[in-house]
Amino acid sequence: MPPARLRYGGGGTRTPGGIMRRLLVSAACAVLLVAGTGTADAATDPRQAALDVAVQAGNVGMIAVATDAGGRWRGRAGVADVVTGAKPDTGGRFRIGSVSKTFTATLVLKLAANGRLRLDDPIARYLPGLLPYPEPITVRQLLQHTAGVPRDLAPQYTWTTAEELDTERFVHFGEVEAIHDSTVQPLLFPPGTGWSYSNTGYNVLALLVEKLTGRPFERVLADWITGPLHLADTFLPRDFPWVPRPAIRGYEQLYPAPRGLTDVTVYNLSRYFGAGNIISSAADLNRFFRALFGGELLPADVLAQMKTTVPWPGEGGLVGYGLGLMRISLAGICGPGAPDVWGHGGDVPGYNTWSMSDAAGTRGITVASSPDLTASPAAAARRTLAMVTEFCTPALPDAQERAARIQAALR
Repeated sequence: MPPARLRYGGGGTRTPGGIMRRLLVSAACAVLLVAGTGTADAATDPRQAALDVAVQAGNVGMIAVATDAGGRWRGRAGVADVVTGAKPDTGGRFRIGSVSKTFTATLVLKLAANGRLRLDDPIARYLPGLLPYPEPITVRQLLQHTAGVPRDLAPQYTWTTAEELDTERFVHFGEVEAIHDSTVQPLLFPPGTGWSYSNTGYNVLALLVEKLTGRPFERVLADWITGPLHLADTFLPRDFPWVPRPAIRGYEQLYPAPRGLTDVTVYNLSRYFGAGNIISSAADLNRFFRALFGGELLPADVLAQMKTTVPWPGEGGLVGYGLGLMRISLAGICGPGAPDVWGHGGDVPGYNTWSMSDAAGTRGITVASSPDLTASPAAAARRTLAMVTEFCTPALPDAQERAARIQAALR
């Protein structure tokens, strides 16, 4: 059962230090799998073994799609529907949560590249009166979560119990309303002096896209990204609550036993407008990041700014955040020679997503799983295992010793 009071919303992680703890557990599991002390058959693809282990740990359904120069790999485990027992659909759609932020950031950066805005201008120049704070907040600070803007809606406007995630699933938030209902709270720190993840900031950025283009965000998304890249599964649903052809259904354990899982696939997530409301598929996300890092969407100098990171607090310098991008240093997890990977994680009710690529976008993997909010610590850690396994080579002579060191680091 989750805590009585929920402070939840759309991000790649919900607790300080959470990313690295989960990735370290994943690395340890990967070592044990490949070293032969886990449950995987030696003939099983290690990524498939990783999905199987994640389901054994408590995830209901998992999919993963990886792409590289050699082609595409697909894997699945568990069930997509606990009622019918149907298997997950690796070509299906799911809610991508905060992976949406990379799409929003890319649209803002395309406006910057076209001379429509300057990243170090105050947002009030483009959206006067929207934010109530006297301190100047720049577009860049919103993109990088250094503005001090509150993370989410004030408590009186959002879920405060697990049950409300079920009973308030069709609540509508207008674009400006969600921002106003968040910014009744004070700034967390003076702009530019700290770092704090903010869904509200990305709702502001999506509104900025609409203001400067004079068109709805979803139309700009289609014209500038999903249309040119032929991402047929990717769209912003706004108030549309369904996930067409879901890869897996989204579940949460919202009520105590003996009541079972609650299906939260059907949901209005308009509160996350530009922060976490996009629906996509694994193949589409891999294609998007391949295009982004391959220079198809942004000029090289703008992409370089997007990939200029500041430390994610509490992650020991192994995780950085750029302009709508996460960087994870796998060398600190898997050992020397492991690459930095780029992309984003996402959490919304029912769905967890990781979509990561190498720096050039030539190798990438997207993993989606359910549940998210109420996943056990073991299930939450192991759902990153397939992503870690894609990029790491843990089958080294000192695999057992490395596993022991990683486990010790978790204490």
